[in-house]
Amino acid sequence: MADRILHEITPLMGKDALYIADRRKKEFVYPIHNHEVYELNFVENAAGVRRIVGDSSEIIGNYDLVLITSPELEHVWEQNTCTSTDIREITIQFQFGLDECDSLFRKTPFLSIYNLLKEAQNGIAFPLPTIMKVYNLITTISQIEDRFETIMQFLRILHILSVEEGAHALATSAYAKVEIQDDSRRVLKVKNYINENYMYEIKLETLADIANMSQSAFSRFFKLHTGRTLSEYIIETRLGYATRMLLDTQESIANISFNCGYNNLSNFNRIFKRKKGCSPSEFRDKYRKKKIVI
Repeated sequence: MADRILHEITPLMGKDALYIADRRKKEFVYPIHNHEVYELNFVENAAGVRRIVGDSSEIIGNYDLVLITSPELEHVWEQNTCTSTDIREITIQFQFGLDECDSLFRKTPFLSIYNLLKEAQNGIAFPLPTIMKVYNLITTISQIEDRFETIMQFLRILHILSVEEGAHALATSAYAKVEIQDDSRRVLKVKNYINENYMYEIKLETLADIANMSQSAFSRFFKLHTGRTLSEYIIETRLGYATRMLLDTQESIANISFNCGYNNLSNFNRIFKRKKGCSPSEFRDKYRKKKIVI
């Protein structure tokens, strides 16, 4: 019980469109948590803070903007080395855009926002140039008295974020338990195969056969459609499951290594540390301590 996530009950009620919290603070003290509603979180003047979203851990600069649309994805901003005493944090919570009933967001003018919300199930962090483009809109939204105008300004924020480039996913899909989706049926079949067989040896020959392509053509095709090499994608998938097991089970690291497709524990430790910045045992100790009883 001591390692469970705090499930936050937000003030957003059924008929509410947005909940906006705009505050000044000296430090981050709220524990790691998740919640049913979606969240756009902006942080200013907090360089050195550590942002954790699922199995992602990054040190932020003076500006940070993250969108999360998964109810299961835990996240926290912790003080770390930040020495600022004038931190501004603006949190906008909402729950529309992905629900099947939200037919408006399937229409052409809103498709880019819909796709952004889908991608944000892993958590998305936006680069500084994008943050600056929405800075005035975010920092003034809490001052708008008219509710309709508030919604319009929020939609403008989402639209700008949805058409700008450079945002990057935070948690791995396997960790965030995000359903695999892709425009290419071939890539989708391959991803599903990897997701179902990550604990076994996965051969390029097998995946190329699934895609009905030569091995060299498939490797180029996969990189073109995913932005990652096949080996990078397999490692990401396996480590996503490994990090989830480290936190949610009492299994030994050796067993987790084996269950995630690594027959060599040393190799697993080396890859894990290269990708996560710490050893599996350090990851387990560090992140479990951040979870609290509910």
